[in-house]
Amino acid sequence: MKKVYVIHENSEWTDHLTRRLEELEVPYEEWHLDQGTLDLSAEPPEGIFYSRMSASSHTRDHRFAAEYTAQVLAWLEVHGRKVLNGTRALQLEVSKVLQYLELNKYGVHTPKTVAAVGRGQILEAAAQFDGKAFITKHNRAGKGLGVQLFQTMDALRSYVESPGFEEPVDGITLIQEYIQSPESFITRCEFVGGNFVYAVKVDTSEGFQLCPADACQIGDLFCPVGEEVEEKPKFQIIDGFSDPIIERYKQVLAENSIRVAGIEFIRDASGEIFTYDINTNTNYNSDAEAKAGKFGMLEVAAFLKKELGNL
Repeated sequence: MKKVYVIHENSEWTDHLTRRLEELEVPYEEWHLDQGTLDLSAEPPEGIFYSRMSASSHTRDHRFAAEYTAQVLAWLEVHGRKVLNGTRALQLEVSKVLQYLELNKYGVHTPKTVAAVGRGQILEAAAQFDGKAFITKHNRAGKGLGVQLFQTMDALRSYVESPGFEEPVDGITLIQEYIQSPESFITRCEFVGGNFVYAVKVDTSEGFQLCPADACQIGDLFCPVGEEVEEKPKFQIIDGFSDPIIERYKQVLAENSIRVAGIEFIRDASGEIFTYDINTNTNYNSDAEAKAGKFGMLEVAAFLKKELGNL
């Protein structure tokens, strides 16, 4: 029997999807690819293959999950299987450098960013920002890895030369201009099947929980998935959101064979949009969705059901 194969390495982030697949009576199987074997002489089963491999997999002791998944996706694609968020999507998932290059190619503005390998080179790169505030982040990120705000070179030097310096898993640190927004929020646009589903406004005034599965908290502006504070919702789906940037995002996703993703941006004081992340392993905030009556994982499950039916 043909079925949907869900490729991932984190069950906590996948349960929300499998519950919806069961609700829609979609046959499925999970492939948990933190380790395994791949017989290159074997043929893959028939079905739809949907990858939810995460850039932060190494933080869950799944150091080579993304690398192994890349080989499995290539094997599936060589055999002509229908792969959603395949090889190209994974390449962008694990590299913000590649994300920014693709966004820029289609006219999407990103913050000024310099990639550096080596502690001395990080300091050298930061000197290009002419005394303005900047942030550091990991090239292979997720979970806000390596995100810190610096106002001065001295502060950066103290951090880089300290035992507390956080080495990126791929060795690449990004130094990026800090975009000052007049209001403390960012916007995340969700896409399923290449189509825009909704935009969510994320209050960043007091920090936030990183995601439904982790209790991490970071003081940056870069991940919208999490829980509500008591006073007011931290995550609000924007009713009737519309902006020309949506069509550019759709083009970027289509040209890179990305079918499911969340794309994040921030506006500066002049209203200009700066896009800084494409997340192909997107999650959704249940409280915000319940209030708006829109459900991202249900959309994903329905999309997978339709793709399976088209085989």
